[in-house]
Amino acid sequence: PRQWGACWLACHLWEQLGLGGFWSQRLPPSRKGTRWDWVLLVLAVYRFIEPGSEWRLYRHWFEHSALADLLGASQELAEIHKLYHVHDRVLNFKRELFTHLTGRWKDLFNARFEVLLYDLTSTYFESHPPFPEGDKRRHGHSRDKRPDCVQVVIALIVTPEGFPLAYEVLAGNTSDRTTLAEFLKKIEEQYGKAERIWIMDRGVPTEEVLQQMRAVDPPVQYLVGTPRGRLTQYEKKLLELPWQEVRDGVSVKLLTQDKELYVLARSKDRVCKERAMRRRQLKGLCQRLKELQQMDIKDDKRDELLKKLGAALHEYPAGARLFKTAVDPQKPRLTFSLRKDVLRQMRKREGRYLLRSNVTGRSAQELWNFYIQLTQVEEAFKNLKQDLALRPIHHQLEERIKAHIFISFLAYCLHVTLHRQLRDLAPGLTPRAVLEKFATIQMLDVHLPTTDQRTVILSRYTQPESDVQMLLERLKLVLPPQPPPKITSPKPSVSPAL
Repeated sequence: PRQWGACWLACHLWEQLGLGGFWSQRLPPSRKGTRWDWVLLVLAVYRFIEPGSEWRLYRHWFEHSALADLLGASQELAEIHKLYHVHDRVLNFKRELFTHLTGRWKDLFNARFEVLLYDLTSTYFESHPPFPEGDKRRHGHSRDKRPDCVQVVIALIVTPEGFPLAYEVLAGNTSDRTTLAEFLKKIEEQYGKAERIWIMDRGVPTEEVLQQMRAVDPPVQYLVGTPRGRLTQYEKKLLELPWQEVRDGVSVKLLTQDKELYVLARSKDRVCKERAMRRRQLKGLCQRLKELQQMDIKDDKRDELLKKLGAALHEYPAGARLFKTAVDPQKPRLTFSLRKDVLRQMRKREGRYLLRSNVTGRSAQELWNFYIQLTQVEEAFKNLKQDLALRPIHHQLEERIKAHIFISFLAYCLHVTLHRQLRDLAPGLTPRAVLEKFATIQMLDVHLPTTDQRTVILSRYTQPESDVQMLLERLKLVLPPQPPPKITSPKPSVSPAL
């Protein structure tokens, strides 16, 4: 048996996005007849359904899937050298693909691209330096908590519905603050000037870039998170303003200042979360400081106490701001005290965050609703890394690393298209759950011998179960007819030995 249902659904999404025609024009067959567009489809579908290595695809997955049946191809389509060589052929069409996909999503879902969510993540490698000069694999701030591995940084722009507009692969030691200006230029060059609102986290834009966004004509609109230090600057003015409830447990204040709007948000759930985190840090560090205080350390081992204190403060960074610590200059004796003024200020700001924008004509509620949509780009990164298994990357050549991320991007496009359809037609189901349901439809080969020594081969997919049939109806999908039978030639007769 071969897995048929999920493969058919993935191919249906591929054609729905017009990717079959797009790639057939740009990846023509080789002189030996290799359909490079089909090889790319196999890699993207594999990444979408059951992601893994190219070697596993070649040795196991392809022959246990029905992709060859659906494409009318042979098992040679997934030869290992073809799977690797297609990586060298796709990157030149990245920009054209972005334009094509935005057009398809507009046609299919009436997608809008006026609000753009921008964020960055990193992905690591199971490979080690040294690398050629200029290679993007570098050590840097690891969002995967793997500082021991080299990495690249991925910058991604998505809409509030999760549709990706563009992405870029950057060096692993790239600072978030240095990326935005170049992206603004690329989006304007590709899609033209338009009234867009850029939504970003507080670590992305610099004051200089925000000034440039305000200075152009027309101004580029933005909504960004703001470091809490700026809250001190406007705290007195904000205290005079009334709270406006935007939803249960969330209130906001709106302050106009220097041609910008500041939105102070307060969330009860976030208060509880941050308070629990602060208490855990406070309790853990206090307990550790008491242990260090009671340790019996020899007078000539003062440096040992300093090392242990440094390790404790590093383990509890939030708690470290709440304590004043000192070690006697002559003896290994530790003293510490709680900084009550800092604790009071921290308690006052728990659950509160400040937003900053140059968007006019919008209420505080609308701006807050825009900002919480940043969870969509975080969801996109989560799907790329977990559901589509972007990491770790085992490729050794930089161009193939970029191509691996490109193919993962194609798989994510299939994922987000299915997710958008489910939102309207089958809410509550995830793309992964739907793929698991469709995977129950298998393909079997029935061999029927004939009287003239030939064999009739009937390739048949199994009938869907009742829940899958219901899902097909909700998604307005119709399964194709069963494949036509194949007849093998008669076996050659063996002459009796003389």
